[in-house]
Amino acid sequence: MKRPMPWNEQVDVISSGESSSSDSETGVQNDGFEFKPSIDDFKIPAKEMTAEGTLIKRAEMYQEYMKQIQIPAQRGSVIPFTTWMGLGKSIKQLYGQPLHYLTNILLKQWDQLRFGSVDEYKPLDTVIHPSKAEATVWLVEEIHRRTSSHHHVAKLWLSDPMHEAYVDSIFPQL
Repeated sequence: MKRPMPWNEQVDVISSGESSSSDSETGVQNDGFEFKPSIDDFKIPAKEMTAEGTLIKRAEMYQEYMKQIQIPAQRGSVIPFTTWMGLGKSIKQLYGQPLHYLTNILLKQWDQLRFGSVDEYKPLDTVIHPSKAEATVWLVEEIHRRTSSHHHVAKLWLSDPMHEAYVDSIFPQL
């Protein structure tokens, strides 16, 4: 990071009770050089940002983006589906919006819970009414959009190198 003032020049230190005639509201004058601190002075340059820091920033942006998307109020369709992931895919297509990363992971886990069950090979819409299943997905989606911590999402992304497979492509890449 470039420093606005060379280190080899002497700097006068003023205690809180003193003032200097060379001070101004916009900055400090020193040998013809004016220093104006700005918010950019505190930013980490992109090349110094770690992969973890980048992922946390992406997760924060993702979470903020997902909070802005409204859950559809009008849901009257009966969506046929055989798996939870299939229902999620149909919901995305029908309503034209992404599902949260955590919802996609949960749908995958619900499908895995069926392995070895008596109804494993039955279409899921014959086991659970499609309206109830869709309402459940939207309820879970609302919880994930409104209450999830971007730190938690970033932590999960760090532990899963394939996390992008569950982040819907509607979210823009950085």
